[in-house]
Amino acid sequence: MKSIYSVIKAPLVTEKSSRHSVYRKYSFLVSNDSNKVEIKRSIEKIYKVKVDKISSMIIKGKIKKIKWNQPGKTVNWKKAVITLKPGFEIKLT
Repeated sequence: MKSIYSVIKAPLVTEKSSRHSVYRKYSFLVSNDSNKVEIKRSIEKIYKVKVDKISSMIIKGKIKKIKWNQPGKTVNWKKAVITLKPGFEIKLT
């Protein structure tokens, strides 16, 4: 069994995710091999809230030019968007 802190890597604080907090939606960077049950359990234990819904997606790495214009690729990462039940909120500052 994984540790709850190995599943959730960091909250994603962007302009778009800040607008979604009005609708009780929060974005997190999670480990690539985690599933929705592990993500839900980790969020509920770390932030002491009740999760209503989870959407997770794998963001594909982009092709970039690195040293001497050689093509390279950034890593793939997984994002989870959490919807909380009414009456709960997370303070991300």
